[in-house]
Amino acid sequence: MDRYQAMTTYVRVVETGSFSAAARLLNVGQPAVSKTIAQLESRLQVSLLVRSTHGLSPTEAGQLFYERARTAVQEADEAELAARGAGSGLTGKLRVSAATTFARLHIVPHLPQFLDEHPELEIDVILDDRVIDLVGEGIDMSLRMGALPDSAAVARRLATGARSVLATPKYLARAGEPRSPAELPDHQAVAYSRQSNVWSFTKDGNAVSVAVHGRVRFSAAEGIRAAVLADMGLVIASDWMFADEIAAGEVRKVLQDWSLPSVDLWAVFPSGRMASAKARQFANFVEQIMGGNGAIPARNNP
Repeated sequence: MDRYQAMTTYVRVVETGSFSAAARLLNVGQPAVSKTIAQLESRLQVSLLVRSTHGLSPTEAGQLFYERARTAVQEADEAELAARGAGSGLTGKLRVSAATTFARLHIVPHLPQFLDEHPELEIDVILDDRVIDLVGEGIDMSLRMGALPDSAAVARRLATGARSVLATPKYLARAGEPRSPAELPDHQAVAYSRQSNVWSFTKDGNAVSVAVHGRVRFSAAEGIRAAVLADMGLVIASDWMFADEIAAGEVRKVLQDWSLPSVDLWAVFPSGRMASAKARQFANFVEQIMGGNGAIPARNNP
């Protein structure tokens, strides 16, 4: 039995909490994972895992072995990458999650370039506007925007973008252009169900908050984009979401003399383990795409 393979399999089992999840991550059958763990325990002559109502968890000896094995696997991966040379490219599979609309607009169009640079790499892109369990889903890196709900997350800020009040010229011609936040309650707002209907602005050091109203709420950014482009109302959104339409004049910014909080784009890595070389290089690639501002560390910078 290959020791590196056995350690890698064991690390994935501990991190995902099940044989089946580890098998999916490793792209092998569950029986192969079970057999590898059984052979590893037989060779070490110690029980590494215990089954509970919450799934598999390491024994005391298993936890000690996991910590050493995780480090060994990471160092082996780094050593192989260094030996191959930076110009040889990445190999294997990279799993990345991102919000659907953001990925469609800003990541997917650039993927051919990254794949050309790394011809032996495969990428699984999981598109979901919700925050998903990185460890449970076997995600190497997640692209998230806004505040991070998990204060223990291992994250790196890739870029900071402006947010604006936006609408189409057709909507503004029909409903009028608001000149101050106080006029917003008289307008239709395109609402995002996961955000507050209170919009906050600042001007000359003064803060103003206004409750807005809209007849339609959406659970995903794709709906927000479609509704705004269908002339349904005003929205607060990142300029990233409507970059092409803003440039073409198909969507206009209003209330530009009022300031809105900016939005950060983060690369979030699974907690409890070092970010892989593949994940870090992809984060660098996204930072270049978005014209980031220096990879400012957040919490723990991998």
